[in-house]
Amino acid sequence: MEKIILASGSPRRKELLEQIKMVFRVEKAEGEERITSGVPSEVVKELSAQKAQEVADRCDGTVIIGADTVVAAEGQILGKPKDREDALRMLRLIQGKEHQVITGVTVILKEKKKTIRFAEVTKVYVYPMTEGQIESYADSEEPMDKAGAYGIQGRFAAYVSGIEGDYNNVVGLPVGRLYQEVLAEGVDLLSAGRKENTQ
Repeated sequence: MEKIILASGSPRRKELLEQIKMVFRVEKAEGEERITSGVPSEVVKELSAQKAQEVADRCDGTVIIGADTVVAAEGQILGKPKDREDALRMLRLIQGKEHQVITGVTVILKEKKKTIRFAEVTKVYVYPMTEGQIESYADSEEPMDKAGAYGIQGRFAAYVSGIEGDYNNVVGLPVGRLYQEVLAEGVDLLSAGRKENTQ
């Protein structure tokens, strides 16, 4: 039976997979991230592949899922903020404007000797924010472990005017596309985990 591993320590990705009742375990990738591209969609695919491969090399899973999310705004790639000042800089950059949230996903199907790799893009529109609102949000600690310094599923929802695309992608993982892409290769991520669990 398939053993599904999520190669990510993100609590939000874990919650999204639990939401669709997938049975899996988490093995966080620990390696250093190496970026060779300046194109956001290529960067996230590259980083997701590095995470998936590292975990695949040391774990017994048959399906390994790696993911990486960035925000692209004003021609810049925004990852997780380094500190409060960095969070403020990112929030000032995205307030009142549209930006893109891009998640790269790599799925290694060991038994089929296949790798699926794609990037999902969602546009997010943010209301204008005052400096006070930006500082107050930065002080909430919520931005610190999130690409682009915000979480759409948290307090920042008050400033989001709309999105185009997959909401779950903004949270951290496009679960619908993930499921469909893997299903197209003959692996049902929902029944795979459940069968393994009942044995």
